[in-house]
Amino acid sequence: MEIWEELPGMSLVPINSKTPQEKMSAHDGCLSLVKYLLFVFNLFFFVLGSLIFCFGIWILIDKTSFVSFVGLSFMPLQIWSKVLAVSGILTMGLALLGCVGALKEFRCLLGLYFGTLLLLFATQITLGILISTQRVQLKKKVKDVVQKTIQNYRTHPEETAAEESWDYVQFQLRCCGWESPQDWFHIPSMRRNESEGDRVPCSCYNSSATNDSTIFDKISPQFSRLGSLAQPRHNVEVCSVPANSYIYQQGCERNLSNWLTNNLISIVGICLGVGLLELSFMTLSIFLCRNLDHVYDRLARYR
Repeated sequence: MEIWEELPGMSLVPINSKTPQEKMSAHDGCLSLVKYLLFVFNLFFFVLGSLIFCFGIWILIDKTSFVSFVGLSFMPLQIWSKVLAVSGILTMGLALLGCVGALKEFRCLLGLYFGTLLLLFATQITLGILISTQRVQLKKKVKDVVQKTIQNYRTHPEETAAEESWDYVQFQLRCCGWESPQDWFHIPSMRRNESEGDRVPCSCYNSSATNDSTIFDKISPQFSRLGSLAQPRHNVEVCSVPANSYIYQQGCERNLSNWLTNNLISIVGICLGVGLLELSFMTLSIFLCRNLDHVYDRLARYR
């Protein structure tokens, strides 16, 4: 509510009203705050993307060190390094759009930045809905892929990325097979001859169940913790141990379900955090983009 006062020799004027210059100054201050907030946030993500990209390239260049450190063999490590490198490039590109668009007040860049974020947000929402509504089909698809990987284990020495990745899953989740270790029984690459007993990959070996210090000497780089029970097979050097030795008795399906259940809150929290961050950036960018008209109009008046 405005309070009016009659001054001598003048008409009524509002006491607490702001002049147009004051209103314009407050508006400019708000725009500057939004502009620099958007710039600083995107600068942070540009640096983060650069670090991710450099880390991916570092893994590609120095594979041997990472193989011995993380216990992952060359092929999956190469895949993950490329994923990191591409993710870093995309993050850098998107952050660069936001930085330049905000700092230089380019509406076209801000619009492109907003559109890209909107596309990413819509894709994430769609994936979330598909995963929640197609759980049964997704689980069946994963089972089929794993069983196919087990059946074709080491039959094609030049194509081992999926097999090595599954070995790593078994190693980390401390499990064997999809439903049980019996998934590995009767796999041709696991046996030298028909009279030999059932064997499973070295990634199924439970080293914590034995105190035998000789068990940690031999085997391929990614599973050097195994030992004398492991034998390289044929020319492709399939690493396997007897099924009646110290192996994990639980299938990976249950362990994977337990892991997802135990980490569900963290996964949902991360997804919500990323979504809110994207919404915040979209709001800031569209606000700045729409209000640049006032800046352009003011500049036009001064010409």
